Amino acid sequence: MLFNSIIFVVFLPLVLLAVAAVPRLRNPILLVASYIFYGWWDPRFLTLIISTTLIGYVAALAMVASGEPQRRKLALTVSLVCNLGVLGTFKYFNFFVESAVQLIESIGWHASRPALDVILPVGISFYTLQVMSYTIDVYFGRMPAVRRLQDFALYVAFFPQLVAGPIERARDLLPQILSPAPVTSARVSFGLMMLMVGYTKKVLIADPIAGVTGEIFAAPEAMTAGVLLKGCYLFTLQIYCDFSGYSDIARGIGALLGIELQENFRQPYLSQSVSEFWRRWHISLGSWLRDYVYVPLGGNRGGPTRRMINVMITWLVSGLWHGANWTYVVWGGLNGLYLCVEGALGIGRGDPPYPRGVNGWAVRITRSVLTFHLVALTWIFFASPSFAHIVDYFQGLLVFDGMSDVGPLPFLAGLAVLAIDVPQNASNDHAVFLRAPWWLQSPVYAALLLGMVLFGESDTPFIYFQF
Repeated sequence: MLFNSIIFVVFLPLVLLAVAAVPRLRNPILLVASYIFYGWWDPRFLTLIISTTLIGYVAALAMVASGEPQRRKLALTVSLVCNLGVLGTFKYFNFFVESAVQLIESIGWHASRPALDVILPVGISFYTLQVMSYTIDVYFGRMPAVRRLQDFALYVAFFPQLVAGPIERARDLLPQILSPAPVTSARVSFGLMMLMVGYTKKVLIADPIAGVTGEIFAAPEAMTAGVLLKGCYLFTLQIYCDFSGYSDIARGIGALLGIELQENFRQPYLSQSVSEFWRRWHISLGSWLRDYVYVPLGGNRGGPTRRMINVMITWLVSGLWHGANWTYVVWGGLNGLYLCVEGALGIGRGDPPYPRGVNGWAVRITRSVLTFHLVALTWIFFASPSFAHIVDYFQGLLVFDGMSDVGPLPFLAGLAVLAIDVPQNASNDHAVFLRAPWWLQSPVYAALLLGMVLFGESDTPFIYFQF
């Protein structure tokens, strides 16, 4: 079920009414609603998420019940192998088989191409990470095991953040499931405001430019340099508004249910460095990779060279997590290289001293513009379906013909993003728009709602659903 579909417009109020009418059955209602939400795409997906839930639940209880280190380690190992096995089978089996076949054939040998004809379950990369982090945290004693299955099942399947994050830690979300905060008028106001911001990003910014970027990235060899530059700018804005829009909607729904989901984006395109950008973009995944990949590898220990190796490994894993294609791996490696270079130069370790006044703002804007373009170049690898498309894209950009074809659309979309991000960044508050007087809020919200009704297209999937 899509947040931007007609059926969800009916589904969400029914869930809110049911929870309000029978508060003592709150968690069972939310669990059933979450399974309906997830099974709406394909009921067969429910078998997978329920199996993953049971494995994590039983493994954690087994670790708590046994005082023997070997049995605890065995329970953790079984859980991790099962989760990684499910993820590997559904998401990466064909990718690794095809890569192996191509490698064998490159040296002149013949190899068959066995393949699994399976549908990639929506959100599998997200909820498997949640289950894995839970079992790891229980193993290391960072949190107790959950006793009631329905509570743990709701943690895994909580529908607002189920299919595209934020990736919640059990120690943050489970206490709220067990003891939700009261739904006050302030929470309702915040929730509705986040819904409005999220839908504005998705329906009024990301979706209208999706068709343009799709055409450009599908056939870059037929485009002028100006059109290719437009495509790069537009996709950079599209993926941000699409993904952060989802996270905003998820946080808004959570607030209406008395649950605070973590902030997943913090105006990343206003960053002063690539390092800062990745502290502001997909924050929940970044912290997950830091805690469960980078730190176990050694983190910052072992000197600069070892740190760079750990950074590169973590970012290659991040690229592979995003998709079963070598273009994603290269995308991750390129970002890892950026971070290694910045680390060697001492960039991104906090705000440098800026000159005061106009000169200070000029320096900040220049750094943000440079960072934006460095990141935008990496999105070409992310959005392109193959390396052949990437080569065509960069070759076309270097021609320098038809630059007037860029047009006003990237500029207008960028202004719309800045209109949302600049006030939030300046105030360090996502709810800054609630401070505006009612006579200003009302016409703005009315205009945005009217725009969504008149120009919005329903059933346009979110980009990160494919991951």
